[in-house]
Amino acid sequence: MLRQYELVERVKEYDPDADEAMLNRAYVYTVQKHGTQTRASGDPYFSHPVEVAGLMTDLKLDQETIATALLHDTVEDTLATIEDIELNFGTDVARLVDGVTKLSKIEQMPENERAAENLRKFLLAMSEDIRVLLVKLGDRLHNMRTLGFIKNPEKRQRIARETMDIYAPLAERVGMYEYMREMQMLAFEQLEPEAFETITQRLDQIRQQDGGQVDAIALDMKHALAEAGLTVEVSGREKHPYSIWRKMAERHVSFEQVTDIMAFRIITESVDDCYRAMGLLHTTWQFLPGRFKDYISTPKTNGYRSLHTSLIYGKSMRVEVQIRTREMHRTNEFGLAAHWAYKQGDRPDGQVGWLRDLIEIVDASHDPEELLEHTRMAIYQDRIFAFTPKGALFQLPKGSTAVDFAFAVHTDLGAQTVGAKINGRHMPLRTQLHNGDVVEILKGKNAEPQMSWLGFVVTGKARAAIRRAVRLKERAEVAEIGTKLFDEIASRVPAKIGKKAVRDALKRLEMEEEDDLYYAIGAANIADRDVMEALVPGCTEGMADDDAEWLRSGKSLSIRGLTPGVGYQLAECCHPVPGDRIVGVRKPSSGVEVHAIDCHELASGIDTDWLDLSWGKSSRGAVGRLRVTLYDRPGTLAEMAGIFAKNVVNVKSLEQVQLDHPFTTYEVDLEVQDLAHLTRILSALRASDAVAQAERA
Repeated sequence: MLRQYELVERVKEYDPDADEAMLNRAYVYTVQKHGTQTRASGDPYFSHPVEVAGLMTDLKLDQETIATALLHDTVEDTLATIEDIELNFGTDVARLVDGVTKLSKIEQMPENERAAENLRKFLLAMSEDIRVLLVKLGDRLHNMRTLGFIKNPEKRQRIARETMDIYAPLAERVGMYEYMREMQMLAFEQLEPEAFETITQRLDQIRQQDGGQVDAIALDMKHALAEAGLTVEVSGREKHPYSIWRKMAERHVSFEQVTDIMAFRIITESVDDCYRAMGLLHTTWQFLPGRFKDYISTPKTNGYRSLHTSLIYGKSMRVEVQIRTREMHRTNEFGLAAHWAYKQGDRPDGQVGWLRDLIEIVDASHDPEELLEHTRMAIYQDRIFAFTPKGALFQLPKGSTAVDFAFAVHTDLGAQTVGAKINGRHMPLRTQLHNGDVVEILKGKNAEPQMSWLGFVVTGKARAAIRRAVRLKERAEVAEIGTKLFDEIASRVPAKIGKKAVRDALKRLEMEEEDDLYYAIGAANIADRDVMEALVPGCTEGMADDDAEWLRSGKSLSIRGLTPGVGYQLAECCHPVPGDRIVGVRKPSSGVEVHAIDCHELASGIDTDWLDLSWGKSSRGAVGRLRVTLYDRPGTLAEMAGIFAKNVVNVKSLEQVQLDHPFTTYEVDLEVQDLAHLTRILSALRASDAVAQAERA
């Protein structure tokens, strides 16, 4: 563990003007506050924040960040408060400490909710000042280094999984590859102990048997480049176990089939030397086509710059080579932390493009599971590059579609998407993009995100925006139904209902807005009787609970303009279509379910809270279900399909439900315009010699 004077000396080495007194106060404060607390390893607890501060000095970060690292657990694990931190160390340090600190009030939440809420708070704080992330990554790295001391295997697995899913990818996204690699390896050891042990043993065997082969290859490369007048540093290593395991899993190969286990890094003096070195290597050794990547001309979103290639050394050995300058190497290993020299007064704003996307996801995510899912997607590592027609470059996860691209360009563009051109050709929105694709998004003024898009989009930003738009539309349409129902309810009370009565009712029901009340009524989250009582207290006295007269007005409610599946649900039991006489059944939190008036489910008395509904003028489109019995002979199925085609109907599903020679019975779901359309199809089926019987199911 670093001693107090050693920590201060480290900071003074790269920042002679650092406030030594503040650093000393922070060190003493954390020692005093943590007192006799110990870690699972038995070490004093304060050794952890001191080691995290040491990691921050390796990154040459400013004094506020070092103080934050020392104090980051005091608010969570001691009696210290944010106000105490601000009083003793200033507003800046207090804000950073608060960003890293977990909320104490969420400690009683279920595990997934707690993790999501911590992540939400952390991402929001990180967006204001990226130093929050740097301290958090240092904190997580040191915790992973000591993870083996935790006795509970389930807790070790949980922490390792969280590290693999969230913190290692975050380290990669800010370019801190050194942190990322170590986190991945430590998490991999816990999550896949057998695989880790096997690969580690094989690497040890290779190391013992290669007879210094790695050093020999590195020396060969250095000599070849030196002969061309290039001054370079060459180093070689085996890939770490997690990298090898992931490659085995992705390619479905064994350890023996992973041929590029060795990787070499060449450090040059300039960018020109990088390209010269690449050309010399490719002329000296055979390179593998398709494995060359130029991250210098097209850097990754995290600022990573390097040339990558794979060579065949000797007769069959494949080796990976990375070529970069010294400045690139520093940036590639420590990412954002390498850019800012705080001693010069520079401050990061944290407003990196992908970080803004994360904040959009935080705002749009509806529940903990969504937040965790979308965040994992947003920090997904394997990327592809695609361009707008004007040449703007966007990086997306592999498997991204045109819709993902649209949301990456701008959330509003994604919401208005109606089509896409990929490399000049009209393509389906679900088309997956490839490296170098040029994507033109076609938009419409009245377009809106579709629920079906969730079946193929892969980016967290797109999924969060689509779900949010669908939720808002659903709420608006349910509230519209609730508004109509409210007018009926208000007509039953013995008084004229004005604005004042509504305001008073909202107070009695402890609601903020009228829309909250309308939504609650439409979603059946509040009983009509309770609404009447809130409007005119005492007006329902003497009414029996089973007295339905005061629940009905006899006026039908139109569902015109509402969206099936959003504002209301069409019942699966009877498949009503426009033109059918319909009623609605209100179910708590699921809105109105629409049934045909003669539905057998209604006859069974599943619910007495029925609404008299009407389709409204020009209501079009629904799925009707038919039960068709065909003669069991060749060509009858084709004849039925021909009838559907002549009547311009889309078959949604076709299922054989009974085989009773010489008959075969099918249930067919058809996308029809209205009852008249469905009736014409039934008439055509009944007139056919291929059909024995046709009825609505």
